[in-house]
Amino acid sequence: MPARTALPESDHVSGPSGIVVRRPLRVLAWLSFLTEVIIIGTGGAVRLTGSGLGCSEWPLCTPESLVPLPEQGIHGLIEFGNRTMTGVVGIVAVAVVLLTLHAIAGRPAVMRALVFAVGGIVLAVPVYALAAAFDLPAFGFASGALLAAVIAAAIDSARRLPRRRDLSTLAWIVLAGVMAQAVVGGFAVLTDLNPFLVGFHYTCSLLLVCVAAAYLVRLDATEGPRARVVPLWFQIGAHVTGLVLAVTILFGVLTTGSGPHSGDANVIREGFDATVLAHVHAWPGYVLAALVLALTISAWVLRLEPRRWLLVLIVAIAVQVTVGVWQAREGLPELLVGIHMVLASLSAAAYTVVVLRLKRPVAVERSSADA
Repeated sequence: MPARTALPESDHVSGPSGIVVRRPLRVLAWLSFLTEVIIIGTGGAVRLTGSGLGCSEWPLCTPESLVPLPEQGIHGLIEFGNRTMTGVVGIVAVAVVLLTLHAIAGRPAVMRALVFAVGGIVLAVPVYALAAAFDLPAFGFASGALLAAVIAAAIDSARRLPRRRDLSTLAWIVLAGVMAQAVVGGFAVLTDLNPFLVGFHYTCSLLLVCVAAAYLVRLDATEGPRARVVPLWFQIGAHVTGLVLAVTILFGVLTTGSGPHSGDANVIREGFDATVLAHVHAWPGYVLAALVLALTISAWVLRLEPRRWLLVLIVAIAVQVTVGVWQAREGLPELLVGIHMVLASLSAAAYTVVVLRLKRPVAVERSSADA
C-alpha cells in the first residue's frame, strides 16, 4: 500500500469539510473580510470629509484624467483613494474565488472560470463601443457585461462542482457584489450623491461583510444536512433579534442620509427630519441591546453553542450604543459617525456567525451522541 504524501506545513486539511484548505486561501479569506470592513471606513471618510464629488466623473476622476489633478486637492485624493480600495477588494475577491474552486475541484474548475472571464471581456468590448456610440454611460454598460459573465460563471460552478457548493457560492457572491458596488458607487457620483443611492451603497457593503464572515465560518464546516443545537424558542429569539438589527441599521442609514454629512458641501438635503429619525433609530437600537443581552445570558446559563459569539455581539452592540449616544450629544462629529458606521458592519458580521452556530452538521451531532 503506497505511503501517504505528507502535506506541507502551510496546508491544512479542513477536517470533515473534505477539502484541503491551504494557507493562502485562509489568509486571503481573512483579507477579504478585512478589506470589506476597511472599505466601509474609507467610504465613510469620503462622505464625512465632504469628498463625495472630489472626483466629479466616473470611472475617470475628471473628464480628462483617471487620477485626481492638483486643483482637486485633498477631496480628490480621498475619493480616488476609496476607488483604489475598491480595486484591492476586487482583486482579493477574485483570488478567493479561484483558490476556492481549486480547493474543491482542482485546476479544471479554475480554467473553466477563467474561460467565463475571457468571455466577459470579449462581450464587454462591443457593449462599451455600442453604448458610447449612443452617448450612454459606456463603462457602466461594460461593467454590467462583466457582471453578467461572473453570474453565469457562478451558476456554472454551482451546477458542476461535486461538493462544497456553499463555499463557492459565498465566494462568488462577494466577487459579484464588489463589481456591482463599483457600478452603484459610480451612479451615486453621477446623480450628485443621491442619498438613497448612497444609503443603498453602504447597506450593500455591510451585507458583503456578512457574506465574507459567513465564508470564514463555512470554510471549516461540513457540507450536508444540519440540525438545530439550541431550543426552538432560542432560535426564534435569535431570528427576531436579526430582524430588529436590520430595522436598526435601516433607520441608521436613513438618519445619516438626512443628516449634515451629505458627502459634499454643495449637496443640500431636504426631506426627512434627521432629529426625529435619530430618536426613531435609537428605539430599535435599545430593543436590540436588550434582546442580545437576554440571548447571551440564556446561552451561557444553558451552555449553548453560540454563547461565545453572543458575548462578542453584546460587546459590539454595547460599544455601538455608547458611540451612538455620544455622537448625538456632540452634534455628530465626523470621527464618531465613521466609527459608528464601521461598528454596525462588525455587529452584523458577529450576528451572522451567531446564526450559523445555531445548527450543527447532523453527522457531527450523531458522533457526539455516540461518544
